[in-house]
Parts: sequence; structure tokens; C-alpha cells
Amino acid sequence: MSLIESVSVCIARVPLSNPVTFATRQVKAREYCLVRVRTRDGHEGLGYCYAVNSAGRLLAVAVTDLLAPRLIGQDSLRVEGLWSELYQEALLLGRAGGVVRALSALDTALWDVNARRVGLPLYQYLGAVAHDRVPAYASGGYYLPGKTPDKLAAEMAGHVAEGFRAVKMKVGLESVANERKRIAAVREAIGEDVRLMLDANNAWRDLPTALEYLRAFEPYHPFWIEEPFSPDDIENHARLARATPVTVATGEIEAGRWRFQELITRGATTLLQTDATVCGGITEFRRICATADSHGITVAPHAWHDVHVHLVASTPNATYVEWMPDDHIVNFRRLIDRQLQAREGQLLLPKEPGLGFNFDPAALKEYGVVYPGAQDIWQTIQ
Repeated sequence: MSLIESVSVCIARVPLSNPVTFATRQVKAREYCLVRVRTRDGHEGLGYCYAVNSAGRLLAVAVTDLLAPRLIGQDSLRVEGLWSELYQEALLLGRAGGVVRALSALDTALWDVNARRVGLPLYQYLGAVAHDRVPAYASGGYYLPGKTPDKLAAEMAGHVAEGFRAVKMKVGLESVANERKRIAAVREAIGEDVRLMLDANNAWRDLPTALEYLRAFEPYHPFWIEEPFSPDDIENHARLARATPVTVATGEIEAGRWRFQELITRGATTLLQTDATVCGGITEFRRICATADSHGITVAPHAWHDVHVHLVASTPNATYVEWMPDDHIVNFRRLIDRQLQAREGQLLLPKEPGLGFNFDPAALKEYGVVYPGAQDIWQTIQ
């Protein structure tokens, strides 16, 4: 047995050097909920989830007040049973959103501590499909002041020059005509044989508007259109999927296998972007992927390559890791002591036990939040 001695949580707020605009919102900072699960035999596992701009404290309270007390004294190897008990504890307060994000962080930490305990990288502990590297796509193409179509095209072409055979850019903020110019410039710069993914970040409210944009995009052969509508608007996702040859991708902020089952059975998507830091952790991620596989659906998880590299490497129907090449948008990498390496469009799998990284004490000293009444950035339940 590997009994859990304590659970610690910290909120780290990392401002963006240059605030960035999506189709529907602006991001000025990212708040990360970091957790550590420690066992009585001296092993420690890490997990995390995130908020945007503010409200990370909600995630920390879900850990300290609701979920962590259920773990103390429990066997960390009893992952499935602990997941069910945590989910039941959360049932009345949040089967999605912040509470399940907190559950996701704790579940990830359990898998991490168990893998570290036996000295295996997480993807091997889970049962590896790949042993050396996994495919990735370079994600960027954000809206920034003064970023012309030519500058956007140069950014995407730079990723191709680094060896990536798939790239992603943002769409949906500007007019149809302007978005067509942006996509045309990128397609010309990257060539015809590189996959181009488009991310709308819930830009459109109705099917006619979405189709107006998609008809303008289709000549440039995008591989997918991501999050065209609100995640709750499943019907319009299904209608769009029937109306365009472009793959409709979604699911990055969904939680629970039941919601993903609905997306699949209603024909709302043929490619899931399940996020283990959101959906219920690694345990639920694996269930969702198995469900998708039984329907012939592939999974390309959303962001957070430090966790998802392990899951793509251990999931038969997972296709790509989303690679953020720097920290100007997704700045989690500032909080950890080891970074993944990309080579010729693929991510090299880490060889260290567990997730393969630790939280950087110097970074937490800079970014960790001490809330009123607290003595330290870390709160510990034991």
C-alpha cells in the first residue's frame, strides 16, 4: 500500500507579457492551481489545472475544502475507487467547471506519484503505444496589435521550417474578408501538404454566420475548425458538421464521459480535443478516449503538452500533441524545471519517472499567491 499523508495546493498567477486577444475574450494572465500529493513512504506526485485571468482561488478551495480531505489516509494505488469517491463528493457542487478541474489536478497527481514510486515515465506506467516520440502540431497564430497577414504567415512558415507538418491559427475575430486574407497568406506560406488547423474559440452564435466563414475558408483546405460555437450549443455543432467538409473539432472544456458521449452520438464532432486538466483527470481522459475509439473517433488533446505528451504516447486513437513553442501565451512552462524537446515536428518523450518535471521553487516564489490570512503560498491538508 502507498498511503496518502498530505495534499498541498498553491495558486500561481503568471501574467502575459503581452495580453492576447481571442475571437471572444482577452487573456492578460493565467492562474494555475498546482497540487502535490505526498505518501507516507516519501513519494510525491504533481498535478495542475488552470483558470484564466483570475479566480484560481476557487480551484484551491475546491481542493482544500471539498476533495483533499477524502484522500488523506487512502491508498494512492486505488485510483479508480478514489476517482469515484471524489466525483460523488463533487456531485452537488459541480460536475464540470472548477470543481472537476480541481479533481483533474488531484487525479493527475495520483497517477504521477504511482508512476514515480515504481520509477517509470507516466506513459510507460499507463501502457505505452509509442516509446520515443509522438507527433505534434505547432499552435499559435494569435491576434496581436500590428500583426498583419504577412507576419502571421511568417510565424506559421517558421514552424514548418522547424519540421512541423501541422500548424494552428486563430480565426473568428475579424470580418470574413479579413479572415480569408489571413488564411490565404498562411496557406501560401506553408504550402499545400502541411495541415492547417483553425481555432474559432466559440466565435459564432448561429449556423448562417459560421457557414459564411467556412465557405470562405474551404478553398484553403483547413484540416479542422475548432470550437465554432459555444460548447453548450451541441445542435449547431452537429448542423455545421453536416454542412461542411471541414472536420468540426471540440471538447476542450468539456468534463465527464457522458458529455463526450453526447457529442459523439449526436454527430457534433468527429475529432475530440479532450483536456485531462479539465475533463476529470487522466482517469476520465482514458475512459473518454476508449469511448471515442469504439466509435472510430480520434483525439487530439487541448494544450498542456507536458501532461498530454504522456497520454498521446499511451492512447491508440490519439493523434497529436498541441505544442506551444514558447511561453508568451501558455506560460505554464515558467513554473516547472524541465522542458520537452521538439524535433522535426515531433515531441521527444521524457525518460524521467512520472510526468518528468517538478515545480520550480524559484518560479513559485515569484508567481505564487499568498491570500489574506495565509502564511505561505502552499496550503496543506493532512
